[in-house]
Amino acid sequence: MTQATLDDRGRLTLPKEVREEYGETYYVVSLHDGIKLVPVADDPLAALRDEFSDVEKTASELREEARAGAIEEAGR
Repeated sequence: MTQATLDDRGRLTLPKEVREEYGETYYVVSLHDGIKLVPVADDPLAALRDEFSDVEKTASELREEARAGAIEEAGR
């Protein structure tokens, strides 16, 4: 874990090793007990392709499964 401090203008400088690993752009997410920095990929579409590269179903198949699951869940 690394500690970072705001400067007098409210800016936060992340350590070089964090920037090198996660990049330069982040979403700041407010949580009930603090904040979370979520890295934004330089190429979000490529990041999604990488994340879901092992999924063998089409978007239509996944959507239909989700719809069927929601209908089943609602009927309980």
